[in-house]
Amino acid sequence: MIPLKDDIPSARFPVVNTALIAANCAVFLLELGMGSGLQPLMERYGIVPVRLLSAGCSGWGTIITSMFLHGGWAHIIGNMLYLFIFGDNVEDAMGRARYALFYLLCGTGAAWAHVLSGPGSTMPTVGASGAIAGVLGAYLVLYPRAGVLTLIPLGIFFRIVRVPAVVVLGFWIVLQIVLGLVSLPLAGGARAGTAWFAHIGGFAAGLALAKPMTWRQGPRR
Repeated sequence: MIPLKDDIPSARFPVVNTALIAANCAVFLLELGMGSGLQPLMERYGIVPVRLLSAGCSGWGTIITSMFLHGGWAHIIGNMLYLFIFGDNVEDAMGRARYALFYLLCGTGAAWAHVLSGPGSTMPTVGASGAIAGVLGAYLVLYPRAGVLTLIPLGIFFRIVRVPAVVVLGFWIVLQIVLGLVSLPLAGGARAGTAWFAHIGGFAAGLALAKPMTWRQGPRR
């Protein structure tokens, strides 16, 4: 299922969410012009579990920098689509300052979930998907009954239908858990591919932080 839009308009312009999308896109455009320098950039500013665990606090900056790097067009388009659809409403519910803090906390939780799922990995991991997974978790808590216009592929055909957010996001996280469990045999060493446990960790952080971050404010009905 590919979400296209939800049916809850923003009460105000989502400054933080728009800034996050713009920052991710700007960094990606810089990546496109780096040529042979791109891989060293990923290795230096991405999350490398072995290095992060051995470097201690001095290496924690890569948790933040990795959130703004992406590995290709499909990677950034998918991430920014989800952030664009769901992030504005979560910002509405939390307020701008809380939402910015929430986003970074979810990205941090996602990073550590990835590191602990494969502490021996030497592969750099980049992407905003862990933080965005936190946004999805919060959206599920705050707006479970919202309608999401969703593209559903059916072989060579497709349908666009309105699906409750709890179904769209519930399907998404179940898929992440299944694929994460399948990847466990490779978790101890170097591996490449999608960081499923970053998605799971970020989503769990979003579920846990949604209510505290909207205390005395609450979601707009």
